[in-house]
Amino acid sequence: MPEHYRALIVILLIAAFTFTYFKKNAVLICNQQNFNTWRKYWFIFTLIAFLSNNFWVFMLMGGLLMLKVVRNSNHVAIFFLLLFTVPPAGSEIPGFGLINYFIELNHIRLLALTLLIPAYFIVRKQPYYIPFGKLLPDKILILYLCLIAILNLRDTSLTDTLRQSFYLGIDVFLPYVVISRSVNTLQKFKEATFAFLMAVLILALIGAFEFTRHWLLYTSLTNALGIHWPLSNYLGRTDLLRALASTGQAIVLGYVIMVAIGFYLFLQNFMPRNIGNKLAALALFAGAIAPLSRGPWIGVGILIVVFIATGRNALRKMILLLLISLIALPIVATLPGGNKIINLLPFIGETEHENIDYREKLIDNSMIVIKRNLMFGSVDYLKTPEMQAMKQGEGIIDIVNTYILVALESGLVGLCLFVGFFLVVLRGIHTGMKIETNRDSDYYLLGRVLLCSLVSILFTIATVSSITFIPIVYWSVGALGIAYNQMMSIRKKPSVIYNNSTPY
Repeated sequence: MPEHYRALIVILLIAAFTFTYFKKNAVLICNQQNFNTWRKYWFIFTLIAFLSNNFWVFMLMGGLLMLKVVRNSNHVAIFFLLLFTVPPAGSEIPGFGLINYFIELNHIRLLALTLLIPAYFIVRKQPYYIPFGKLLPDKILILYLCLIAILNLRDTSLTDTLRQSFYLGIDVFLPYVVISRSVNTLQKFKEATFAFLMAVLILALIGAFEFTRHWLLYTSLTNALGIHWPLSNYLGRTDLLRALASTGQAIVLGYVIMVAIGFYLFLQNFMPRNIGNKLAALALFAGAIAPLSRGPWIGVGILIVVFIATGRNALRKMILLLLISLIALPIVATLPGGNKIINLLPFIGETEHENIDYREKLIDNSMIVIKRNLMFGSVDYLKTPEMQAMKQGEGIIDIVNTYILVALESGLVGLCLFVGFFLVVLRGIHTGMKIETNRDSDYYLLGRVLLCSLVSILFTIATVSSITFIPIVYWSVGALGIAYNQMMSIRKKPSVIYNNSTPY
């Protein structure tokens, strides 16, 4: 039996287990009918991917499935649920002699084209729809996207510039505008965050399986589809395998699980304290460990600290958290294999300390290059002596810092627009939280979770470049933050249509 078929069996068993034991909690959030429908779509989409044995057959069959899915009212929830079903490896649509190729297509773009475009036209008809460009984050985002599109002209053809602009539209603009405008009630927030959590719970258990069984389940899929994808390689830390699931990189798996932990802190408020709830927490904990990625570990710590700091009795809980951490470290050190665990911890352990040294050197060298093209970056930054000195054994220059990459490519102007967008979103979330006077309400809890999730994202992307699922997640969470601000503003003044008035 081919390896990807054997992997499919394991993935289906893990998914069936997850859906079964989380069902009682799920139906309290998204109702029985939605849960059954979403579960069906998850299994069908996964089966199409693994059984098609050809990338274009997968795209065609997946697209036909989405034509049926699009009838479902919550497009954002289904988009999140199917987002992590397969690795985001893609292939180019050939140009048939007219041009080299039209676009590179992967399943994320397929979902955007088939789910989010119809959702965009639906959401435009809503009474509280805010035209794009009315809000301050809209203005910052469009300036950033236009800047990137213009800068692409420096070292490429007009055809490729148009292609890159299309990518910006489908990868950034479309998810942003649909999510920020369509998720406008607490119930829709519950369904969207639940769908994301449900998808990541499956990933977390798959990651735990890969970690313990030393078998990456999705590596064989891209080969079976006929795609060359340089990611999804077997990588270890000490003598342990770093889990990947469908994300292609261990740090990306840790990153998406980190965000799901934030959403879990919101959704557990609506779930009974039963075995499904406990298994979800355990799965997220095991999944967060499996990639052995220290950046997301720190991100989870920041997420929890910000979450506690924005709640009641923050000081007492922070002191308690500190005491538990101080007590836990010496206890762990006395356990069998405890020293290995301690050595994996960031800032404390010594395992692969050269990775930290590399990141420090990357910042130092990149700052020299950035200063030469301070305002708008350059296209040949990788050819500079400072960046050539960063070549690793594989012959690549790994720019493991999203902010550095943005600054190198688009300069200080691009970096200010990129960071400014998220700072404005954070301010909007905080403004929405202040509108809610009851600090024990679900609305205030949602604000806390979005705030701490986005803060942890902004930290973690300083340790990784924008690869695979990294950007779609941070743009989506940013869009949820804007949607939250608008929802809270309407709650404050329900008679106001925010086409003409906006807190931003």
